This record gives sequence, C-alpha cells and structure tokens, in this order.
Amino acid sequence: MSDLPKLTGRTVIVTGANSGLGLATARALAGAGAHVVLAVRDVDRGHTAAATIDGSTEVRRLDLADLSTVREFAAAWDGEISILINNAGIMMVPEGKTADGFERQFGTNHLGHFALTNLLLPHITDRVVTLSSGAHRWDRGRMYLDNVNLTGNYSPTRAYAQSKMSNLLFTAELQRRLTAAGSPVRAYAAHPGYAATSLQSHTNSRVWGTLMTVGNAVFAQSAEAGALPTLYAATQDLPGDSFVGPDGFSELRGAPKLVDRLDAAKNPETAARLWTLSEELTGVTFPLTA
Repeated sequence: MSDLPKLTGRTVIVTGANSGLGLATARALAGAGAHVVLAVRDVDRGHTAAATIDGSTEVRRLDLADLSTVREFAAAWDGEISILINNAGIMMVPEGKTADGFERQFGTNHLGHFALTNLLLPHITDRVVTLSSGAHRWDRGRMYLDNVNLTGNYSPTRAYAQSKMSNLLFTAELQRRLTAAGSPVRAYAAHPGYAATSLQSHTNSRVWGTLMTVGNAVFAQSAEAGALPTLYAATQDLPGDSFVGPDGFSELRGAPKLVDRLDAAKNPETAARLWTLSEELTGVTFPLTA
C-alpha cells in the first residue's frame, strides 16, 4: 500500500520478518515511519534483512516453536507496542514436534502466537493482526481438539489447515475477550492469497515441491502484494474480528478487502474450547480484566 498512514513514533512487532511476507510487511511499515521490531528465530538473518529496510528497526530473537524463548522475549519487553503482527509460520512440513512436544504446525503457527500475544497484551495499545490462510477451508474447517497433535492422524495438509483455523478462532475469541474487558485493542486476521515466498519450500515432498514451484512461477503474486491484506488490517479502521484478504478470483490475489470465512471458523463454542486448551498447553492466560 503506497498510501499507508504515517506511523511515526509507533512501535510494531512483526514475527518472522526476515523474509517473505514478514519482510515485505516490515519494509512497508518502517517506510511509513514506524519503529519495526523484527522478531526472528535466526538473529543473523534478521540483521541481514534489517539492513535492507529503509527506516527504524531492531532485531530480537523469538522462536515460536520454543515457548521458553517466547517468555524470554515478552519478559524483556519494556514500553508500548502499537501493533503486534503475528506473521511467522510454517507450512505443510513433515511430522515433528516443537521444543515443548506439540505438533509443529499447530505449535508454531498457533500456540507460539497465542502465548506471545497474551504475554505482550498489557503493552499493546492498538491492535493484533494474525495471519491465517484460505487453507483453513482445506479440511472442511475441522478442529481436532481431542487430538491437536494429530497423533496417528497426521498429514501435512491437515495439520496446516488446523493451524490456520486456529488462527481465526483465536482472533474471534481474543476480540470477544478484549470487548468484555473494555479494552480498546482490536484483533484482526488477514490472509495473503497465493504469494510466492519460501513458505512453500519445506514440504520435503517432490510432488508438492514441483506443484508449488510451478504455482509460484505462474499463479502467485509477489510477497509485496501478498503483504497488502496484512498492511490493510494493521492500519485501517475496521470492526473487531475483521478478516482481510485479496479481492481477486478465489481470493488468490488482488487488492485487500474484508472477506468471509467458514462458519466453523466463527463458532464461539469452538473458539472458547480452543482458548481453554491453549491456556492449558502453554500455561499462559488472558491478562486483562473488566
């Protein structure tokens, strides 16, 4: 978005900001005057990325697949955060566990951001933007809350779809809790459509790798275009729990607009169950009271 409002004096955290959508988002926000914190697993790569950004930046270590580093990141924070952008994620990776023993995609894409958001929430003054995906539709919106690690039921696509459903349910329940607490902070979700990034390159599947390579070359839009829905959600005045995506065919590409999601991704009972389970798994609770 070339017409971003001025963000001078505002601090924005972008997880996974050393490449792809995160880096494109960080560049745009820094260009609008924000101080952008690149929260990244690999600090050296983070500094390399920060060197390509024209504006005020800093790099801090954060590994969403290791809750101890999430706690360290939050404990070291001092001062206000205008916007938290939960951008980082992994996609369709082989079965594996996080440092805390969770299925990798659910643990990284959802639980890591769940813990980070709640630990930082007392510092956040404006909004939280969490990246989901059109892939939340892949498994007909199913959530496996009695077996979130998908033990004996794992597939890379099923795990990714569940993690992206979790992002939407988390956003809905977060907004409900913020409203109940009388907080002015707003929770939004966004998805980039089909953007050519390195996210698709870690499947360890020759078939998927070939399909994604062709798709990136023929159908995908750039990371800069894919970041537009995130930037829209981060800077525009929208109702809480808005979901932003591209306006083109099947929401694969185009300009940002408000988009719909599966009914299952709006279900308040499922969202509440996921929240309670996430608190139990991470040991992190919602910090605000009415």
